[in-house]
Amino acid sequence: MRKDIHPNYYPDAQVVCACGNTWTTGSTRKTIRTEVCSKCHPFFTGQQQRLIDIEGQVDRFYKKIQAREDFVNQKVARAQERTSPDRPISDLELGTRALAALDKADLKTFGAFLAKLAEGEEAVLAVEGFGRKSLIDAKKKLRALGYEIPETAGESAE
Repeated sequence: MRKDIHPNYYPDAQVVCACGNTWTTGSTRKTIRTEVCSKCHPFFTGQQQRLIDIEGQVDRFYKKIQAREDFVNQKVARAQERTSPDRPISDLELGTRALAALDKADLKTFGAFLAKLAEGEEAVLAVEGFGRKSLIDAKKKLRALGYEIPETAGESAE
């Protein structure tokens, strides 16, 4: 066996409970501190109705569950807000001319723009002042934001 790999063993280690009870045992630690022992534990004392809730463990557990639910709800709300059809078309950050053309054609939200795009690319390109490059940029940005782009001019949006 290799030497000096085992911890020191103390045959007279002192165990101290939070209730004040102490006893001696063998351990690799000189003193051991515990919160509950056989003198104060409800199972051994017969006080079954007393609940041991050290530092509010049950409360902390419920707080963690609530925090997780809040996080999930916020995440869902952010995702819905991100792909909301009521978002202003200015969030696409197209050029000034393209945004002015869409505004003039009364396409002020993502939903209105996507509805026009569902009619076909030609319908969007028919908007005066809105060109092919602006259409390509708008589609790229919509995809990046998580919106579903209608396939082609002849097909309806799903």
